[in-house]
Amino acid sequence: MRTDQQPIRLTLIAPNGRMGKAIAAAATEDGGFALSPDQGDIIVDFSVPEALAGSLDRATRAGVPILIGTTGLDDFATRRIAEASRTVAVLRASNTSLGVALLEDLVERAARVLGREWDIEVLEMHHRMKRDAPSGTALSLGESAARGRGVPLRREDARSGRQLKREEGAIGFAALRGGTVVGDHDVIFAGPEERLILSHRAEDRMIFARGALAAVRFLLGRAPGLYGMRDVVATR
Repeated sequence: MRTDQQPIRLTLIAPNGRMGKAIAAAATEDGGFALSPDQGDIIVDFSVPEALAGSLDRATRAGVPILIGTTGLDDFATRRIAEASRTVAVLRASNTSLGVALLEDLVERAARVLGREWDIEVLEMHHRMKRDAPSGTALSLGESAARGRGVPLRREDARSGRQLKREEGAIGFAALRGGTVVGDHDVIFAGPEERLILSHRAEDRMIFARGALAAVRFLLGRAPGLYGMRDVVATR
């Protein structure tokens, strides 16, 4: 049992991973959080898809919210997340940067205003160790663009070959990998004689960690349901 004067206890899944270490450092810097391996007020999972089922079971058994930052999840994982959200508050985010959450809003608005006559391409680059492509953030940005158009997302990935013709209405995705790039995302709107490019550059992994802590504060005491970073931004 906690009071408002006590720090928010975080149970980190994969605490020795890149994001686990960054969140622990951000929590220490903030001072309003404490790490608890077994009895956290909120579970935070930035690990691998294979660990998700155990994390969701742990959250529902304990009756505590869970923040899921794992990417590369399949449709079965999505269904499990939806099922868990009927019992506890679940916030799923492919990217916990507040800047990216705002970018998603801008992309949706741009797609709505510019209409289907403009082609949309999503370009992302990450470090050489990233396992999934396109990135979860890139896919979320594509979903935002499709939502702005009022249609389901139709992807056109990694074009290669000759005499290729761009599929009308599709959103293209390109993924680059190399070095230690934290995360670059560009959404390109290509229209007649002009282009609009909306971009985000992550310069340090700590931006994701601080955004994750903002998401944790949002989740604390929240009713069961499925939430996203746009819900977090809307409360700020």
